[in-house]
Amino acid sequence: MKSKTFLIATCLLLVISLVAACGGGSGNTGNSGAGSTSSGTTGEAGGQSSGSTNDNGKREPIKLTMWGGVPPESGPQAVVDAWNAQHPDIQVEYVRFVNDDDGNLKLNTALLTGQDVDIFVNYSLTQLKDRIDAGVALDLSGFNDYDIDAKMGSDAAQWKVDGKYYGVPTKKNAFFVALNKDMLDAANLPVPKEWTWSELREYAKALAKDGVYGLLQHTEPFMDPMDSVLEKVGYTKEDGTSNLDHPMIRLWLETLYGMMHEDKSTPPLGEQLTTQMPVDSMFLGGEAAMLNIGEWLFRSSNNMTDFPRDFTIAFAPVPRLFENEADFINRGGLGDFVSINAKSSHIEEAWEFVKWYADGGMAPMAAGGRLPASRDVDMDMAMQNLLGDKADTYDLESLQYVLFGYQTPTYVRSVPNQVIDLRAQEYEKYFLKEQSVDQTIQNMATKHNEFLKQQ
Repeated sequence: MKSKTFLIATCLLLVISLVAACGGGSGNTGNSGAGSTSSGTTGEAGGQSSGSTNDNGKREPIKLTMWGGVPPESGPQAVVDAWNAQHPDIQVEYVRFVNDDDGNLKLNTALLTGQDVDIFVNYSLTQLKDRIDAGVALDLSGFNDYDIDAKMGSDAAQWKVDGKYYGVPTKKNAFFVALNKDMLDAANLPVPKEWTWSELREYAKALAKDGVYGLLQHTEPFMDPMDSVLEKVGYTKEDGTSNLDHPMIRLWLETLYGMMHEDKSTPPLGEQLTTQMPVDSMFLGGEAAMLNIGEWLFRSSNNMTDFPRDFTIAFAPVPRLFENEADFINRGGLGDFVSINAKSSHIEEAWEFVKWYADGGMAPMAAGGRLPASRDVDMDMAMQNLLGDKADTYDLESLQYVLFGYQTPTYVRSVPNQVIDLRAQEYEKYFLKEQSVDQTIQNMATKHNEFLKQQ
């Protein structure tokens, strides 16, 4: 899991410098809300707002390009097809980028070099902040015809940067542990409604057997337990020094290490990295009893053709490190933050699409696991879209509980890329048996302190 975020940041700075040198210093920082009207903004970034004409003098439709990380067949193509059918004068094309380091670098390069990007989706607050700094995410304060806070609820404010919205959060984030209920029933284990990582470890040991892991997870959420603690206690101590040596960080490291190398209930990190382990398909194929994942699981679990299964999937909240549930802050909130390119020539048309998308146009995305966040959306219909004709293959009681019943404070990851990198570099060495837990914790705190001094 060697992160490429430092490379991305470096490339961003290089491209920004090139654009600034070639652009003569337009001064556009993505905050060009000046010149707004009751319906929107037509400031410097707005440019032309009408389509061109063909040789017969007929006006061509305006073309917008939307970049997102979801495969077209998992909802986005149905979304743009519906919009295009209703709006012959404004046609939208969807371009998919893979939501990883390379894919986000591709999007950033397209934004900064003037390629066709009118609308784009951010999947982390860290990515959004980088794009705001680069001047390519439009400040929406110039629009006064859509109340994001009223539509999306209090969690939307987690996406504000310096008190402003540079896009609209459009979906409810859902992180959970998917469970092979048949395996749980055979082991006489109930579906948890709240639990700790220590309890999950016991479940994993009880469920693991030849050819079956107790738990699988992608490497991306490895750090979630750490951030959950630090969101509660702070990333720095009262004296301003790093809190990466907090006792709960040690507990997380030792718990996951023990599952890898002592219990053998989850794959060793080295094996997972070298084999590029397809954890989703392994869980759906019966090779694991539990999978730490999010709502995107439905993209595969509803696909019985490519991922046939004969077991019921149940759901549990993600586990916590703190014994006291009241101390738990869960990764969640809202996601799929849709921004408008500040350099777009069709800002008002893009804004109309974003509003339509957020208030129900995104409904086909539920088939890929993305539940709309807007209060104007019929959630019963969204759930029907989510499950389709596969509802009888899920434990609906536990699904409803995880999605709507389990209430905890939430956070959206906003850790700087440099901190994500320095942590991963150290805890990977520990999980790979290259250094001790003491050295790992010391190195993380030392590097974090060095970063804090630079800031």
